[in-house]
Amino acid sequence: MTVQPPQTTGATTRPGDPGAGRTPVGRGDDSGLKAGLKNRHLSMIAIGGVIGAGLFVGSGAGIAATGPGILISYALAGLLVVLVMRMLGEMAAAHPTSGSFSAYADRALGRWAGFTIGWLYWFFWVVVLAVEATAGAQILTGWIPAVPQWAWALLVMVVLTATNLAAVGAYGEFEFWFAGIKVVAIGAFIVVGGLAVFGLLPGTEAVGTSNLLDRGGFLPNGPGAVLSGMLLVVFSFMGSEIVTLAAGESAEPEKAVGRATNSVIWRIGVFYLGSILVVVSLLPWDAEGIVAHGPYVAALKEIGIPHAGTVMDVIVLTAVLSCLNSGLYTASRMAFSLGRRGDAPASFGRTTGRGVPAAAIWASVAFGFVAVFFNYTSPETVFQFLLNSSGAVALFVWLVICFSQLRMRRIIERETPERLTVRMWLYPYLTWATIALILCVVGYMFVDPEGREQMVMSVLVGVLVLAVFLSLIHISYHTIRASI
Repeated sequence: MTVQPPQTTGATTRPGDPGAGRTPVGRGDDSGLKAGLKNRHLSMIAIGGVIGAGLFVGSGAGIAATGPGILISYALAGLLVVLVMRMLGEMAAAHPTSGSFSAYADRALGRWAGFTIGWLYWFFWVVVLAVEATAGAQILTGWIPAVPQWAWALLVMVVLTATNLAAVGAYGEFEFWFAGIKVVAIGAFIVVGGLAVFGLLPGTEAVGTSNLLDRGGFLPNGPGAVLSGMLLVVFSFMGSEIVTLAAGESAEPEKAVGRATNSVIWRIGVFYLGSILVVVSLLPWDAEGIVAHGPYVAALKEIGIPHAGTVMDVIVLTAVLSCLNSGLYTASRMAFSLGRRGDAPASFGRTTGRGVPAAAIWASVAFGFVAVFFNYTSPETVFQFLLNSSGAVALFVWLVICFSQLRMRRIIERETPERLTVRMWLYPYLTWATIALILCVVGYMFVDPEGREQMVMSVLVGVLVLAVFLSLIHISYHTIRASI
């Protein structure tokens, strides 16, 4: 691949802008995509985007490490996401595009930033495809052992690939129902669990604050455990930004982004803090079942819900399929945007008659299949490397969003002030405070034994992607020189 001059739409940028001469931020790089997503699709994508399988399964490790203080960890991580989403919402409402933060970084910080963060984000999601396909296959194999696990992984990948290739509306419809099941399940859990906490369900007694305060206190492992817990939970919020990519394929992207941005506070408050509060209120934080079976299964068993494990398997499988569906969509749209901007093979930036970037989808699926293969053949080496090298991408994405918003606000105010319908609070002070908070998490990962490997490997991969960009620029420069 050689870096090509970007496709433009006739708009101009000021010579002083880092992105001068690049495709202007807006819908100009979305040529060929169709507005096939309905308002109900985007609403459910926004709501369900923050509910991943990690909430149902991975939160157990955070509770075991932090105790009831995991609520503070979730609150801090949630605050970080709310602030970042507000910044991203400001830019996306003004200029919706399938490239989202990668396209904004391209304009605000320079082509190197858009290229690097775009490819890192694509890499993150294609690795997620392998993780979620394997997780779904494990559940399905447990139900029907006669079918080998690899066959289930292949089946779910093929089905969701076909869905994404059909039309963007098919992706939206699948995600609407997947996300709807997750939302209903979490809502029902909070209601039933809340009634059990107060002893209002038959056979239950009010537990009050005993499990929150009586077993070593609210922070049984000390205040430092809050940061450790934050490292365990912060990456489960990755996916909140998907709605800003999807908005470019809707009829009213500005309104959709505005609604999603404004609702992110209650979504995180209800689905994460609300459900985790129910878990740590119902169960002692050091209960064996929290890690062994998962916090939600353990809580349902405590309440006396029959077949709690099977019920949760169904919900987790739904969350896995939702994540697979969205991961494939997100990776392909980022690849499409990179192709349109000349930072990926030109075929990635082309669409079919149905408005689908088929080449970008196939490329994403192909890498996902390769990662699934390594998950079976080399789980402790190659696949573990893939996991570690993509582990900190979320923090890189959030940092890029923050720095891009600092510059994009001035560009929007100068060029299209009427489109500034969503504004970051207390700009620029709260933006800088968010940057400081993210850097604190990054610094803590470097000193944390478990987080250090992920951070180091992710940084190395980021440097490698940047080096590839610089090499391609160098080759393109000499090619142009030679042709003159």
